[in-house]
Amino acid sequence: MDTTYPVVRLRRVITDIIAAVGLDSEMARVFADSIVAADLRGVKSHGTIRVPEYVRRVESGVMDPQAEARFVRDEGAVGLLDGGNGFGQVAACTAMRRAIEKAGTHGIGLVGVRNSNHFGIASHYAMTALEAGMIGVVLTNASPAMNPFGTITPLLGTNPIAVAVPAGTEKPIVLDMSTSFVARGKIRFAALTGKEIPLGWATDAAGEPTTDAQTALKGSLEPIGGAKGSGLSLIVDLLCGVLTGSCLTGEVKTIVDVSGPARTGHIFGAIDVGRFIGAELFRQNVDAVIRRIKGLPPRAGQKVFMPGEIEFDLAARREREGVPLAEEVARNLNALAERFKTSRLE
Repeated sequence: MDTTYPVVRLRRVITDIIAAVGLDSEMARVFADSIVAADLRGVKSHGTIRVPEYVRRVESGVMDPQAEARFVRDEGAVGLLDGGNGFGQVAACTAMRRAIEKAGTHGIGLVGVRNSNHFGIASHYAMTALEAGMIGVVLTNASPAMNPFGTITPLLGTNPIAVAVPAGTEKPIVLDMSTSFVARGKIRFAALTGKEIPLGWATDAAGEPTTDAQTALKGSLEPIGGAKGSGLSLIVDLLCGVLTGSCLTGEVKTIVDVSGPARTGHIFGAIDVGRFIGAELFRQNVDAVIRRIKGLPPRAGQKVFMPGEIEFDLAARREREGVPLAEEVARNLNALAERFKTSRLE
């Protein structure tokens, strides 16, 4: 049974734990914001459940909490940030801020990141551009979880893509999707909680469909749209891994693999809509598109939602009412709090 915890309390507990393992206080808050953002938006596979895994990576010596992200290239509209094998959230926050600054000067900003780690949900950073009235684009590669189309060997990552588009009086449009049918974190969550997964999510090691979460983790996720999803994943990997010099396809390590650095790569983009048709007209037109779509006749028994709308509504409710956590997730977080002698959930 889930127990609901106040957002402020959850954020404080996570901040204190991560600060205790070596991340400075400001960046610990950045980390906590990314974790809580996932829980608020209903992406529990990337939320509080992941905190023990980050701690384990630090304590195993395969991630440096005191790493200093530094720009190795910073020219015009583009930049390349070396994350130093530190927290992905730190690199992501730094890179997205710079992309927005560049877009303010050049109309567009594109910043690549190499030598990074898992950074949470991509939409959290894409939405940062909304605060500046810009479009935000975020891509990241991930550890092998999905077989290239026609093979049975996992080599491609789920490789999420997030795009946040500002609107006027309507809610912004926020697309956040993996190139697999579901994110691998959802299967990890099912494995942790002992639940089956639906057919079509994954295959076993022999390429056969399975409903067993543990078996699926040893096999492959299914791509969205077959060859199209597989191809899209490859393109994201080439942009995030090869273009940044972080790694080649198939070389990223999963967050639970403590055999070495993750070598994750990211791409962060910002587009100043005012440099095109003007910011106000753009927002008005996005509103018009949203209203046109939501005004179409819905399928029987369905309501029309725009990308990100359900998550915006859920986050607003959870900000008021609190975040529900599974008993085991809360217990694991409290165990870390006790070990580091920091604040507990309760």
